[in-house]
Amino acid sequence: MTDAGTAAATAQAAVPVARLPRRRGIELALIVLAVTLSVYGYCAVGLARSGRVPPGALAYGAGLGVLALLAHLAVRLRAPYADPLPLPIGVLLNGLGLVLIYRLDLETPGDRAAPAQLVWSALGVALFIVVVLLLRDHRLLQRYSYVCVVAALVLLLLPSLFPAVNGARIWIRIAGFSIQPGEFAKVLLAVFFAAYLAANRNALAYTGRRIWRMQFPTGRVLGPIVTIWLLSVGVLVLERDLGTSLLFFGLFVVLLYVATGRTGWIAVGLVLAVLGAVAVGRVEPHVGGRIADWLHPFATIEAGRGPNQLSQSLFAFAAGGLLGTGLGLGHSVLIGFATKSDFILATAGEELGLVGLAAIILLYALLVERGYRAGLALREPFGRLLAVGLASILALQVFVIAGGVTGLIPLTGMAMPFLAQGGSSVVTNWAIVALLIRVSDSARSQYDGREAP
Repeated sequence: MTDAGTAAATAQAAVPVARLPRRRGIELALIVLAVTLSVYGYCAVGLARSGRVPPGALAYGAGLGVLALLAHLAVRLRAPYADPLPLPIGVLLNGLGLVLIYRLDLETPGDRAAPAQLVWSALGVALFIVVVLLLRDHRLLQRYSYVCVVAALVLLLLPSLFPAVNGARIWIRIAGFSIQPGEFAKVLLAVFFAAYLAANRNALAYTGRRIWRMQFPTGRVLGPIVTIWLLSVGVLVLERDLGTSLLFFGLFVVLLYVATGRTGWIAVGLVLAVLGAVAVGRVEPHVGGRIADWLHPFATIEAGRGPNQLSQSLFAFAAGGLLGTGLGLGHSVLIGFATKSDFILATAGEELGLVGLAAIILLYALLVERGYRAGLALREPFGRLLAVGLASILALQVFVIAGGVTGLIPLTGMAMPFLAQGGSSVVTNWAIVALLIRVSDSARSQYDGREAP
């Protein structure tokens, strides 16, 4: 090599490599803001109800702050390139959910759910930390896709062995302790769908028979995943868990569309969803009743039987107006037993108003968008499909629940992510956030001069 060539190579080697900012300081600042807003809401409820700050405000703020700080330290240690937004959004939504549940507890002294929800939130954050620390590479999950699907089907079948609650067999209740296995099954099925579609995406997109301008893959390729989907949805329909069955259907259609790039799958999914809803509504009285309430929400009032849950929810939203009645000053407890779970969004709408409700929906939208962004940035198909699938789970849940309590679609009986009472739900949602953190770390680190580990 000539002297000029050697000098040029040396100069090129001496050029420093630009490193991407890790943005952990931004994450910490947003976590502090999220905890502060949650504590402010807790204090506002106490001031509105009794004229003084609740005695447990300091303990609540310290507990939530410690949990958030531990989660942040885990991300700083093992996922330094991760997106800085998902964790603070999760902390804020979880904190706001605890505030709303505590506020409703004051109206129902014999049914206090906030202490149990705080314990479940701690377990959820603990699972978040375990996932971030131990799962160094999300691609490891692809190796265990069939283990995940078997575990998911077992979890879905377990509630059928226990008595129905409120018309549905979706809980396992032992000695006063209840778990909803379907919440965990949705993450396991998302892993399986992502792994299978990633391995067969070319066959799904370019082979098979064209019918009505739509490319249908061969049965050998599409059959296994359709079988798993039908089994999971069939079990849920038999158990009357229609909300989760709709969620699984939407997840399947979205991932199939993302894997193949065929927009026709969206149209097919919508047609099948409508046909399925009509069929189930006619043969299942429980579903038929919910559809009737959706079509005529004020029928019970006109018949002299008083308002039902949906009409009370609509009254709560109307009472909230633009700015709301203020935390602790609403009357959404009149909705009944589902106030802290299915209809907790009505409490937010009444006491925070349209402005506060829009802010909550935007937080969910931002969390979903960051999941999609992380998936699109990845170069490998499994991580892309996994991120899109997990973000879609959150998006579908918010749409189904918000649509149900506002009268846009029939009620399905699901829990609002992070906000609603439900231990299995909050633990699962923290696991989803942890996986999105892991995927986003891999997505950004691949552009920082090194491949993800």
